Parts: sequence; C-alpha cells; structure tokens
Amino acid sequence: MKRILKPVTYILAAIYFLVDAVFMAVARPIARWIGRHFEFRRLRAWIRALPPYPSLALFSVPVIILEPIKPVAAYLAATGQVVGGAATFIIGELLKLVLVERLFHLTRDKLMRIPAFAWAYGKFTEMKAWLQATEAWRAIRALAHAAKDSVARARAKLVASFSRLAISRD
Repeated sequence: MKRILKPVTYILAAIYFLVDAVFMAVARPIARWIGRHFEFRRLRAWIRALPPYPSLALFSVPVIILEPIKPVAAYLAATGQVVGGAATFIIGELLKLVLVERLFHLTRDKLMRIPAFAWAYGKFTEMKAWLQATEAWRAIRALAHAAKDSVARARAKLVASFSRLAISRD
C-alpha cells in the first residue's frame, strides 16, 4: 500500500506546486504593483516591528481566511456554475497568494527564527527544487516562454498596426 501511495503523493504534490507556480507567476507582479502604487508605510512598519510568533499568526491569516474558497469554488462548479466557480477560485487564490507574498516579504527574517517554520520552509524549498529539476517542469517552462514570446510578438504587431492606422488618419 505504501508503495502505491508514495507515487500518488508525489504526483499530487507536483500538481499542487505546478498550479501554485502558475498562480505565483500572476500574483508576484500584482504584489509588486500594489507595493509600488499603494503607500502603507505605517502598516508596513507595524508588520516589520512584530516579533516572530505574532508575525507567524499574521502570516497565517490570509491562508486561514481564503483557503475555504477552494471548496466553495468546487461546490459552485459541481452545481453547474462553472464560470462562477472558476472566477471564485482564481480571485480567491490570487488574493491569498498576493497577501501571503507581501507578508512573507515583510516578515521572512522573523519567520525563519521559528525552528518549525524554518524546517517547513526548507522542505518546501527542497520540494520546489525537485519539481523544477524534472523534465516535465522544464518542458512546461519552455512552452510557457514560447507562449509568452508569441503573445509579445502579437502585441507588438497589434500596436504597430494601430500606430500606422492612427498616423494614416492624421
């Protein structure tokens, strides 16, 4: 039984990390944009002044509040509201990741002083490195880069077309 569960566990973990990586690719730019455009100096200073365990409690809040969004999204999808379920899942997951990313950025040093957190983060980092070393991950990354390049080329052509159109109207 253990021999069967181990590969299944690895597959499920790989899928989870893959989905997380896709969402993080979107969440990081959003988090950076929020950091650049909204000044929360007092809030940021308060968060940075927290000791390690209150930092951990604050870091856990978005996960605790927004993790139940997944079953709600699954329920919506199962009852025929697929678009609503997908939108709920995507918005909830992005919101959670953006908040967690920002809080981790602000409290990382303090969180690493907590032995259990540092251990869990080390295991997370190992699992992520293992996943990124797989052939499947490299293939997906290559496809993602190719898709990104295609979108950039299409966007450049579209912008050039609109520019020529605007110039010809003048």
